[in-house]
Amino acid sequence: MTETILVVEDDDNLRDTLADVLEIEGYHLRTAATLQEAHASLGGVSIDMCILDITLPDGEGYSFAKTLREHSPNTMILMLTARSLNRDIEAGFESGADDYVSKPYQLKELLLRVRALLRRKSSALSAAKTTSANIFNLNGFSVNRDSHEVKSPSGESIHLTKKEFDLLCHFIDHRNKAQSRSDLLDAIWGRENYIDHRTVDNFVSKLKKQFLMEKGAEITIRTVRGVGYCLEGSP
Repeated sequence: MTETILVVEDDDNLRDTLADVLEIEGYHLRTAATLQEAHASLGGVSIDMCILDITLPDGEGYSFAKTLREHSPNTMILMLTARSLNRDIEAGFESGADDYVSKPYQLKELLLRVRALLRRKSSALSAAKTTSANIFNLNGFSVNRDSHEVKSPSGESIHLTKKEFDLLCHFIDHRNKAQSRSDLLDAIWGRENYIDHRTVDNFVSKLKKQFLMEKGAEITIRTVRGVGYCLEGSP
């Protein structure tokens, strides 16, 4: 997917040149010469990155950076500044900037920073998706597949053995669908010789007890006559 970049720069020549170069690189562009135009550019459009000049005719870019960070936390902000004082650079980072480039700048350097910031954003979003996929919330309970942690709605840790945890995860992956005892044996124990249906019943019973201990909230594992068990719940 092509990223959208908002360039906020009051110098017409700089803004147009930068916009042309970025479009040649394949990015979608939106431009603004003032803070008012910049705020108007946010309506109904997802901005992947903002290249923001600090000094604008109707105010300083710091305020817009703060607004943008609140409005769109995942948008990367690259500040352009002719100021070299540490306090100005610090103010930029404190307002939400991810990086800055001093004026006058080389277009090649700026493009390298743009690419680096967008790569960082892509990596962060991918990591967030992976983390989200590995943490499942069910009826208020949190199940973390990476750390093998289970927490109750009140934040209390629930201790499960590895097999109990594996069984819970299998139920979650097949929630609201009945699972036969044979299905559970294959998935969790792999048909080990000393394991039978009674073992499955015992483990399911333990899981039920663990989650019924939390007052006001529970994960329901229902017995389905003639079939097996079914975990009921929603994220």
